[in-house]
Amino acid sequence: MKSKSVKTKTLLSIEDLSVTLYTDKVTVCPVNTVNYSVESGKVLAIVGESGSGKTVMNMAPLGLLPQGVTVDVEGSVQFEGKNLLSMNEKEKQRIRGGEIGVIFQDPLSSLNPVRRIGPQITEVIELHLGLSTSAAQKQAVDMLNLVGIPNPESRMKQYPHELSGGMRQRVCIAMSIAGEPKLLIADEPTTALDVTVQAQIVSLLKDLQKRLNMSIVLITHDIGIVSGMADYLAVMYAGRLIEIGPVEKVLLESMHPYTWGLLDSVSTLSTPIGMPFQGIKGNPPNLTLNIKGCPFVPRCDYSIDDCNEGRPLLTNCDDREIGHSTACTVANKKNLRYSAVSKI
Repeated sequence: MKSKSVKTKTLLSIEDLSVTLYTDKVTVCPVNTVNYSVESGKVLAIVGESGSGKTVMNMAPLGLLPQGVTVDVEGSVQFEGKNLLSMNEKEKQRIRGGEIGVIFQDPLSSLNPVRRIGPQITEVIELHLGLSTSAAQKQAVDMLNLVGIPNPESRMKQYPHELSGGMRQRVCIAMSIAGEPKLLIADEPTTALDVTVQAQIVSLLKDLQKRLNMSIVLITHDIGIVSGMADYLAVMYAGRLIEIGPVEKVLLESMHPYTWGLLDSVSTLSTPIGMPFQGIKGNPPNLTLNIKGCPFVPRCDYSIDDCNEGRPLLTNCDDREIGHSTACTVANKKNLRYSAVSKI
């Protein structure tokens, strides 16, 4: 007797999302007609160079961009069937920190430097779970213990500057999960941490994701940390998703030349000592300009005339691998593949 397949619930669905930023001098479109989804209990990693639009794509719908910039967000961002873009600020505040937790890049700037750790976590619990102050304090201690901070009762009384960078990041993770979110957005959670602490933070996030059965959107420029953590991988370039699919397919059988460049830039234990860093030639395009064709053309060794004719859309790579898509004219015409077994 065949077992029935279990349908996975879509928690977050992004359709035709575009973000335009306006300043006194320029207009920038860091996110251009993006489509993707996040399934319940799964991890989606989003990789790409700095400035590719990864952070803006995830923070703009939540209203978490810096003050002083005028933002125009178009499209649909459905979280459990509710469109975040149609919500007012008060409604978004109930979602942020509660159903959707966020870990920001810099743990020091994410914490209030003049308040002790305890009240900052307790405040989140009281706001989103409605617990009394005493019950929230007890749960805050439990949260610190959950993220691996020793002597949590004592740490509750300390200020952020009294903790190491790794400890501060753990506190930020405790705050982000204190409201018991269904979705956690982790924006470069290992930035500015040494290699050993980076590994600890990644391991912690993996453990928490399994324990709490929450979905994670992991934003990173380090493609090396996603292979053991993510279920799906999206590659972003110049405000557009250029490849997306199951992580093993994107890493081992990637089709976009930009993804190949990212994989080639990863150093491994087998990389000879003293070998020069292998990066991607050239620079990302200026997003204040209107890019008609593929934005990667100036840096691509495989481009043809057709690449300049129109924007390549995400297209399923082949009928056998539904869900693995790439936005590359050449790859889809010639069915190119890249083997990166030695890089993982």
